[in-house]
Amino acid sequence: MKELQKVMGSTRRALDHYGMIESGDKIAVGLSGGKDSSALLFTLAKMRSFYPKSFDVIAITVDLGFDGFAEQISAMQSFCDSIGVEYRVVKTQISEIVFDRYAENNPCSLCAKMRRGALVGEASEAGANKIALGHHLGDVVETFMMKLMHEGNIGCFSPVTYYEDRGISVIRPFIYTRECDIRSLVRAAELYRADSPCPMDKNTERENMKTYLREFDREHRGLYDRVLTALENRRIDGWF
Repeated sequence: MKELQKVMGSTRRALDHYGMIESGDKIAVGLSGGKDSSALLFTLAKMRSFYPKSFDVIAITVDLGFDGFAEQISAMQSFCDSIGVEYRVVKTQISEIVFDRYAENNPCSLCAKMRRGALVGEASEAGANKIALGHHLGDVVETFMMKLMHEGNIGCFSPVTYYEDRGISVIRPFIYTRECDIRSLVRAAELYRADSPCPMDKNTERENMKTYLREFDREHRGLYDRVLTALENRRIDGWF
């Protein structure tokens, strides 16, 4: 499948360049049901058979507590079974805490912190030493530009982050992968994908930035590659 080959190529480039995987790793993929996490899980599961450093993959879903999510969990279990991946679910009340108890005007930051904490805890309990997240090239550029324009700061999330207190690393194998290639893979392989149950979905500053950057890139092709090059040339936040 040419779509899978293309995504595996950009994924391997990131894995090799940043040394994301070592022999014996047990990698927990944060599976939300969105296209990015489903494609990442599928890609890593396929790469197990030929990547020069042997590793294992499991999938973990953080159940935020939204109504009707049980059907998505069932579908994700079937998806994981079809590709030979262990599946775990950690149930939380994050939606109640963020939207009801604290009624945050901008709930995304608090939600992300709580989700990450739940994911790290479950991964540690499962014996995983690494967590893989599905952030792609578009997410890299959007994060960089949001920090610059909203915070007056130059930075981004890192390709590899080590949580010393938990003895676990977070890796982002899709940092060189374009979102359009992920979409093509999801369609071609008929991967599981579900809409987010979050009421803030498609209604965030990140979504606004995504729209702005896409329009800018149409007029000035190569924007995403130039930002990536700047990050790596300046060795910002672990990029090199």
